[in-house]
Order: sequence, then C-alpha cells, then structure tokens
Amino acid sequence: MTISNSPKKRKLVPPHVEALQPYKPGKPPEALKKELGIERFINLASNENSLGTPDSVIQAIAEGAKDMHRYPESGGITLRTALAERYRVKVENVAIGSGSESILANTLRAFLHDNDEVLTSEGTFIGLYVLVNGMGIKLHKVPLKNYTFDLDGIANAINENTKIIYLCNPNNPTGTIFRRAEFEAFMERVPEHVLVVLDEAYYEFACKEPDYPDSMTYRLDNVLTLRTFSKAWGMAGLRLGYGLGHDHLIDFINRIKLPFEPNILAHYAGLAALHDRDFLMKTVSNNEEGLAYFAKELDNLGMKRIPSHANFVLFEMGSEEETNRVYNGVLRKGIAIRPLAAFGLPTCLRISVGTMEENELVVRALKEVF
Repeated sequence: MTISNSPKKRKLVPPHVEALQPYKPGKPPEALKKELGIERFINLASNENSLGTPDSVIQAIAEGAKDMHRYPESGGITLRTALAERYRVKVENVAIGSGSESILANTLRAFLHDNDEVLTSEGTFIGLYVLVNGMGIKLHKVPLKNYTFDLDGIANAINENTKIIYLCNPNNPTGTIFRRAEFEAFMERVPEHVLVVLDEAYYEFACKEPDYPDSMTYRLDNVLTLRTFSKAWGMAGLRLGYGLGHDHLIDFINRIKLPFEPNILAHYAGLAALHDRDFLMKTVSNNEEGLAYFAKELDNLGMKRIPSHANFVLFEMGSEEETNRVYNGVLRKGIAIRPLAAFGLPTCLRISVGTMEENELVVRALKEVF
C-alpha cells in the first residue's frame, strides 16, 4: 500500500481533535493495592453513591436480564412516561440517554454549527469542555466568583454568536449554587434564541435549600434541564440520565441520539429507582451527615473549605505542590480523592462523601498527611 505525501492530501484528524488531551483515569484498585501493599482501597474521588445500588434496582436488573437478547423499547416510552408523570410534563418533554452527559453531547450536536459559540464558567464540569472542543466550536469561559458561577459576568459575555450557555447547579467540582434571584435576573438578560443548558446532576442533594432555583419550577422554553440516576440512586455504572425541556428542543435531541440508547437494563433500573423513595431519603440523609462531619473536621484542620450543596466537598490547598503532596499522601494510605487541575483548579482537592466509616478514614489520613 502506497501512502501519498502530497501537500494537497487532507489531514485525517482535524486540528481541534488533535489538540484534545485524553482522559487520564486513576490506576485500577487492584493494581494500586498491589503497588502500595495495602489490602483495602477506598475511592472518594468520583462522587459515586457510597451506599451502593438500591436492592429494588438490583432486583429489577435481574428481572430485566432475561430480555438482554432484545433491543430496548423503541423510543423509551415507558421510562419517559414515568419521568413525565413525576415532573408533570408530557412525554414529548423528556429525553433519556446513557448518562446526562450523553444528552449534553446530543444537544451540542443538534444545535451547534458554523460560527456558533458556547458560553460557560471556568472551574466547572470538564465533560462540557471536552465535548465543545471536540466539535471545533468556540468556547468562552468566565472566571468563577468565590468558587461560584458568576451569572452577571456570563450575561455580560453574551455576544451575537452565543448559541448555548452551560450552567451547573450545584457546580461540579465546587459544590456551590447560585440562588433564585440571581438566576431570575440572569434569565431576563438571556436572549430567547440562546439555549441555557442547566445541569442539575446533584439536584437531589440541593433541592431542600429554600433558595435553590429548581429549573423545573420555571418551565422556560429556552432552558434544558439535565438530571441523572448516577448519583442519588447509585447507578453510575449503568449510565442513565434524562433531559427535560420544551418539546421542540427534545424533538431534535431525540432525532440525533443513538436509536436504542440507553441499554435495556438501564430502562428496568430507572423505573425501579423512581419508585424507591426510601433509598433516596437514606442517601440524602447520609450525605447531610457526611457534609456536616467534613465541615467540622476540615475546619478543625484549618483547611479552606468551600460550603457544599452536593455530595462532595472542595478545599483549597494554596499551591499546586501542596495539593499534589496531600493527594499522594492520602493515596498511599489507600484512599483516592480528586485533584482538580483538569478542572482549572490546580490548588484544590475534592472529596466525595462516603459512608461514615469511609469519611472517618479519609479524615484520619488527612490529619496524618497534613
């Protein structure tokens, strides 16, 4: 086979894809245990539900396993109908996908082209950055203000090419929220043709806050709400998320999604989870207890802690060197927490709320390292 070196030959990989940095996962737990000579490894780096998956979901998956030789129900009507009933909307207002990130990806693909631009914040969900940069679309980032989305700054940055604004509330990785008055004032400044994607992956942990702007109480035509089963319902490994929005938006998102996404086990699991309020309340209670414990212990250590409305807590180390020292010190004790350089916060660490036993172990490790 002869490969032409002609200067007229187009490059196989476009520059915006060539410039992407691949995701760098941590080492597998078994490899770490062997390398560090430890018997137990605790992952508090990924915001997973430490209580595991509810029994109701496991039973539903076992029941659904008999149908794995079949494709999922076309259009996911049963699960979408259940979600529509939960939120008192039409089934045409609901999209489902392999995690809320999948719906985010389909949204970007459906609505962005040519000179369109995306506007968001620094220090937010890195999946958004990867998806936009992978499309070669221009991305504008406004600095965080006190570790929180600066909605005034974002509104000031809207220009004639702005097509999508991405907000994350509570924000990952800071755990902060913007409030009702801020959101309402912001939306008054957003042109009707600009789509606001409001990522509420951690909604269940924040919704009890009286001033939290639950997007579904507004029902705005140019707002797409993203939520997930990964966190509160302990289903991260199944990859199931959903989007709620105007039927015009959902129509085009559903046109571009993979035909049988998400998988059939996720369908069964999602239906079971929606009816398991006891597990949800247990998760929220465990999270509140864990956040209160971290607040007390990190404050006692003199660490700069950012108050959180999610299932994790961020703290500031002051320098990248100190951040890496503490991260590696805790890792050597068999506990993974998350350094945040990839999020644009190189002097910060994030700890997911675990069981109380896990929380106590990571605090003990921090005391020994710090």
